[in-house]
Amino acid sequence: MNNPMLAAVETLLNETFEGPGENGSWYTESKPGSGIFGTLEKLSSDEASISVNGTTIAAQTEHTRYYLWVANSYLNGEEPEKDWGASWKITDVDHMTWERFKKELQQEYTTLLKKVDSLDSLDEQTSNGLLGAIAHSAYHLGSIRQMVKGL
Repeated sequence: MNNPMLAAVETLLNETFEGPGENGSWYTESKPGSGIFGTLEKLSSDEASISVNGTTIAAQTEHTRYYLWVANSYLNGEEPEKDWGASWKITDVDHMTWERFKKELQQEYTTLLKKVDSLDSLDEQTSNGLLGAIAHSAYHLGSIRQMVKGL
């Protein structure tokens, strides 16, 4: 990738979801498993279903997946029907549902990375969408990690 901004987007998405790389962290905790996937992997479906300040980690996870789906849709030139509130209605999940949520989040993340890899340049709309995906996902990473402390 020859575009420094696209390379930075990819680096920060990787850190948000997969955790910091070998060269340290730009903003997350500098130890392995500090990204969204490492944090979620340590949690059971029962833990993901515990209400902390009115929401659950399962809802945070599903909302993050939904946001990435919307971002991916826009990046593909689509205008999806949106129901932001639906993702927040998640209360408790069983083991299979929790595993599905994590897998679907991984799929949306992978789709976004592939889109970033396919780009040569950025217009303002795409830049805002990609930077928004980083900021929004990082916000929910922080929320989830704080919720974990409350379990």
